[in-house]
Amino acid sequence: MTKAEAAAAGLDLPPGARVGIIAGGGSLPVEVAAGLAEQGHPPFIVLMEGEADRLAELCRYEHETLALEAIGSLIPLLKRNRITHLVLAGEIKRRPRLTHMRPSLSLLAVIPVVVMALARGDDGLLKVVARGLEARGIKVMGAHEIVPNLVAAEGVLTRATPRTSDWRDIEAGFAAAKAIGALDIGQAAIAVGGRTIALEGIEGTAGLLDRARLLRGHGRIAGKTRGVLVKCAKPGQELRADLPSMGPQTVEAAHAAGLAGIAVEAGRSLILEGPATLSRANDLGLFIVGLAATES
Repeated sequence: MTKAEAAAAGLDLPPGARVGIIAGGGSLPVEVAAGLAEQGHPPFIVLMEGEADRLAELCRYEHETLALEAIGSLIPLLKRNRITHLVLAGEIKRRPRLTHMRPSLSLLAVIPVVVMALARGDDGLLKVVARGLEARGIKVMGAHEIVPNLVAAEGVLTRATPRTSDWRDIEAGFAAAKAIGALDIGQAAIAVGGRTIALEGIEGTAGLLDRARLLRGHGRIAGKTRGVLVKCAKPGQELRADLPSMGPQTVEAAHAAGLAGIAVEAGRSLILEGPATLSRANDLGLFIVGLAATES
């Protein structure tokens, strides 16, 4: 779906609804904000201090900045600005430090939720946060509901197509990514020569690809060419936040790591800056393929 088609379809929002965006790093908050504005819903942006990094593009909308340690002020901030719907978009690289939080009545109200969230893995944290917001009357939406044109389609999306050997790598990487996803460790794996060589951890996809680049000279894969990065949603994942995503930088890093392409789970992954991402993959001769989702 193009942006024009998405705008024509419109959002299913009740009269008087106002959408806010919790903006972390990367281009996703920018694309969500633009999608909302194009559909006649100017967003309110909550810039997470030290995390949001596309400030020039985000600050054109009504906005406020919030420190992670001031998370207890989030609900009052949203209520004050009449926010009825909220999108969690962009990367948040660190957790709030409880010892640095400023005491307040609003903080006391959410401390049990924050403590419970911090005790869980990433996906557990997001589920707890979403439930906590909705219990306070704010509906949480997924970025894919706002800008459905970002969702990866099924099939080969580039001029280059996977070879038979690449499909073996895709199968191995997909199985590995689903396995670590079930443990709430990460969303991605890299396979070379039919075997998985690296799994995503706390360093994220960029760190995974850099590690794979350094592994090229390792004895177990030295001399092997090609290979595939596979990204997929975690089993049972909270789809309204932290969907697997890729963009132009992912393509550049995959090429630097000597990989032949990237496979993502169709319908459950986002391709950010879509035209630029696919164009760069075509320029570098990499394939991008959307795999049939294993969950509805």
